Amino acid sequence: MQMTQETVARAFSGHRFEDALPRLDDDVLWELVGGEEVRGKPAVVRICESLAEDLTDVQTDFEQFRVITAGESVIVDSVARYAGADGSLTRVASCDIYDFVDARVAKIRSYNVELTPGSPA
Repeated sequence: MQMTQETVARAFSGHRFEDALPRLDDDVLWELVGGEEVRGKPAVVRICESLAEDLTDVQTDFEQFRVITAGESVIVDSVARYAGADGSLTRVASCDIYDFVDARVAKIRSYNVELTPGSPA
């Protein structure tokens, strides 16, 4: 399947990392706003593998998943509900901004805010 910029962004933000990782630039920068900056494909891959493992027994439902494309950038605005096997419930509002160079992800800026389970997004 041909991966467009939009499908790469949708895959990464939708936790389908294995689909998106091949399209990362070797020197990709992932800025987790309010947290750390991760540089380089190997470091981003490690985080994604860890996240995928953490989500193995978690049911993820996206209450909102909006995608906007603008030239060489793609923006994904989402609200996800995570239900753990232990009965835990978490909701997270996210905005991921992907900047592409030569059809590869050069930079990701991620904003994430945990919401109370019953609050509006």
